[in-house]
Amino acid sequence: MARVVCIHGIGQQHAGERGLHTSWYPALSDGLTRADTRATLGPDDVRCVFYGDLFRPPGRKLSVQDPPLTAADVSQGLEADLLLAWWAEAARTDDAVPGPDARTLVRTPATVQRALNALSRSRFFAEVALRSMILDLKQVRAYLCDTDLGDAVQKRVADVVTERTQVVVGHSLGSVVAYEALCAHPDWPVRALLTLGSPLGVRNLVFDRLRTGTGGAPGDWPGSVRSWTNIADEGDVVALAKDLRPLFGNRVDCHLVHNGARAHDVTRYLNTREAGRAVTDGCGLG
Repeated sequence: MARVVCIHGIGQQHAGERGLHTSWYPALSDGLTRADTRATLGPDDVRCVFYGDLFRPPGRKLSVQDPPLTAADVSQGLEADLLLAWWAEAARTDDAVPGPDARTLVRTPATVQRALNALSRSRFFAEVALRSMILDLKQVRAYLCDTDLGDAVQKRVADVVTERTQVVVGHSLGSVVAYEALCAHPDWPVRALLTLGSPLGVRNLVFDRLRTGTGGAPGDWPGSVRSWTNIADEGDVVALAKDLRPLFGNRVDCHLVHNGARAHDVTRYLNTREAGRAVTDGCGLG
């Protein structure tokens, strides 16, 4: 029964609970050290919720080779709009990325292809294949729009949180999962929420689609937590809105950090002093 429950983001369909723990736990422990505390958490105090397999297609008998994903596979609506938002943010923070112009106002396959081409030049997506980028878009859409899938992900979280859980950590899409879970379960004993590289503040595409339980609304305080820390890197394209306070209130403690070339990397977020302090305070380690 873990004191800290961690929830991963997109692109983890080929990972697993134990594999994630081997990278998340040491980074989180380093963050505790950076926070100038002698207190520690044991491996069993930290548990990773895994839901990536819900996005993994089932195996099948080998037949005709699947064609590669292209711009035509990016659906109009949420997928295309999110891609264009990533493009605009990448252009803002990376001189190597040409920015969108007036032609971008028309959502066409040609515009989508321009966005994919531009993002392929960015530091943020430098090592991300086009196929993976498109699959990431589809995972975000699936979680936000497919109620059955969203419920299945939420069940994974509910199965892990216990009366001993004090801190919930959400990275990327996992921050959306964490926020919705805490809003839906105000009875949970969780005292602190830590969000890393979060897209929660993206109006229309993410924020306005949040599920917050019966009688709730996007922007509500997440359940019974006493503190909420949000950390973003200036170059993190996924965290389009670095400051969550305009939408979620001034109680959110927001920080900017520098993760180098891997702006969205969860381990670089977790090993920061800011993350360590949030977990330390949440667990009452002093």
